[in-house]
Amino acid sequence: MAQGMGFIAGLLLLYMSEEDAFWLIVALLKGAVHAPMEGLYQAGLPLVQQYLFQFEKLVQEHMPKLGQHFIEEMINPSMYASQWFITVFSYSFPFPMTLRVWDVFLYEGIKVVFQVGLGLLRFCHDDLVKLPFEELLHSLRYFPDEATDPDTLFPLAFSFKVNSSLEELEKEYRKRLDGPNASSSSSKRLLPLKSKTMSRAVSQVLSISNVGKK
Repeated sequence: MAQGMGFIAGLLLLYMSEEDAFWLIVALLKGAVHAPMEGLYQAGLPLVQQYLFQFEKLVQEHMPKLGQHFIEEMINPSMYASQWFITVFSYSFPFPMTLRVWDVFLYEGIKVVFQVGLGLLRFCHDDLVKLPFEELLHSLRYFPDEATDPDTLFPLAFSFKVNSSLEELEKEYRKRLDGPNASSSSSKRLLPLKSKTMSRAVSQVLSISNVGKK
């Protein structure tokens, strides 16, 4: 899973020496800057699982119609949003957008990934709720240029206030992991397991050479 860091390393190397990029990655992984990122790359992807759980709940909270459409079409965030968190939007989005995301990420932490993700969905909301599974999944992987324009996207993204919700959802996630029903079918999808869906999502992130097109 460490290959997912290649996109991050590549971005940092555009602006600093190899040594500085290395130590910044270490700081990010170990939590010297914000919350530790190492759980994004550990076996079982524990932090990815948590973030996807939180993101799914935020979509249902802020865009219930779209959230319901995702349920009906059996779309879950592991199918389209894993790489957002693993690479902090550095894998295939336009460079101006990526730089803006990282400006905020280094200052405020991972919440910007949630906000930008919600902003992308909000911008395309009216189209997404009409699409069947295959077209929906394609649209969630390849957003239109106007949706990724920083001057349009970021005001929309920052309209989502997520701090308190993220804290509460993290507590809920921990309870589901540790609670007496952790072995139930509804809880199993929250565990850092090697599900077929997650394995496919990770494979797509790690073999993303064909995702440069939008």
